Parts: sequence; structure tokens; C-alpha cells
Amino acid sequence: MSILQAIVLGLTQGVTEFAPISSSGHLILVPWAFGWPILADPDFNKTFDVALHIGTFVGALAYFRTDVARYTRAWFRSVRARGVNDTDERLAWALVVGTIPGVVAGALLEGVVQEHLGQPLLIAAMLAVFGVVLYAVDRRAGERRGIPDLSVRDGLVLGVAQALALQPGVSRSGVTITAARAMGLDRASAARFSFLLSLPIIAGAGVYKGLDLLRAGMPPGMGAPFLWGFVSAAVSGFLVIAFLLSYLRRHDVGAFLWYRLAVAALVLGIVLSGARPATA
Repeated sequence: MSILQAIVLGLTQGVTEFAPISSSGHLILVPWAFGWPILADPDFNKTFDVALHIGTFVGALAYFRTDVARYTRAWFRSVRARGVNDTDERLAWALVVGTIPGVVAGALLEGVVQEHLGQPLLIAAMLAVFGVVLYAVDRRAGERRGIPDLSVRDGLVLGVAQALALQPGVSRSGVTITAARAMGLDRASAARFSFLLSLPIIAGAGVYKGLDLLRAGMPPGMGAPFLWGFVSAAVSGFLVIAFLLSYLRRHDVGAFLWYRLAVAALVLGIVLSGARPATA
């Protein structure tokens, strides 16, 4: 892998992890479209995934450091008191409970997803379908609630929605924002809670794959790409979060729908033209 490829994939991860356009889908489609052979090396992919996940987590943690500290303190306070006594404690439990479905689904279905659900045409279909669902829900939903109004049960529902994003092309942020908007959250609150809910999953994926990397060791020549992938994912993730939270206060999600439809059409066109095979 070249430094340029590492930076491109790091930027892809950082931007698409939080924008509702599917990071897992783009991390398959980008090397597929350019004909990069890295998708054929599972050991390499696991190594580079560590850089991308840790980088994205660091960027998001830097942005949400105040929220993370507050909800972490609230959760430990609630555990010690054996009760839920204020809004922060309730939201902390909503985040904890909301993480469980994604962890369970990831543990049970990781192999199925990697072996059968990462094909370009399927990703394109998911981009289109869930983009339309996101837009339709957003257009019809009200804005009567904010993050302080969420219950622990709401957190669980959003966690179940987040688990659907194991399918590349669905988008973790896209499906949780869709579910949150259906609950009546305003767009900025839906996005903010979605991003906070993704942090434990991103961190867990980085740690899980990082343990494999520690056991196997860094492949030869991967040090520099690993570093550049990490840095570009961290910086772009931080900047995209700041942009999206500002953008969604003033705009709807129409731009993301059109982008998803355009990518889906591009993938279909590439396959039909014979420029790339239908399998990655």
C-alpha cells in the first residue's frame, strides 16, 4: 500500500463514518473502483482497519471529550447509587444499553458480513434504499424532542437500528439518524446522539482487531501507511463531525440522498460497462 492510498482510505473512513453515507460500503467501493488489490488480502485489511478505527475514534473522542467525560461520570454515579437520578444518568444508560445490540450482532454475524454481504451491487442497492428511507422519514418527522428527552428504551431502539449497519451500504449514522428522526428528535440532536452511540462500537472494533494485530505483529512495510491512515482518519473525522452538526441545524438530509443515489448509479454503471467485475 502506498502512502497516498493510505491517506485516501483514511479520509474515506473519517468522512463516511459520520456522514450518513456508509463507511464500510465506501471502504469496499473505493479500492474496488480504483482496482487496488488490497481487498484480496484479509490479513492486510485487518491491520489497516485498526489504524482507521482507532483514528476515527480519536478524532471523535477529541470532539466529544466533554460529553464522554460527563456521561462516564454519570454512569458510574448511577451504578454506585443503584438508581437513575438525573438526566445525565439516564442518557448514560441509554448509550450503554444502545451499544449492546451492535456488539451482539457484530459477534454473531461478522463472518457472514465479510464473506457474503460486501459485494458492490448489494452495497449500491443498500445506499439507494436506505438513502430514500432516511430522506422520507426526515421529511415527515417533527422536531419536538432533543437529547435530554431520550429514555433508556429509546437508546435500545436506536441500538437495534445501529446493528443494521453491519450490512455495508446501510450506514451506521444514517440508520440511527433515521430512527432518531422517527422518534421526533431534531436533526442536530439525532446526529449528535448517533455519533455518541457509535463511539463504543468504533472503539470496540479497534481494540478487537488491535489484539489480533498485537498477536500477529505488524506486516512488513505497513508502519508508514498505518500512521498516515490513522492521522487522516482522526483529522477528517473531527472536522466532519463539526461540519455535520452545524449543517444539520440549518439543512435537511436531501444532499446525502442525492449523493447516495449518485454513488449507487455509478457502481451500476461501472459493472454494466465491464470496467470492474461485479464482485470485490
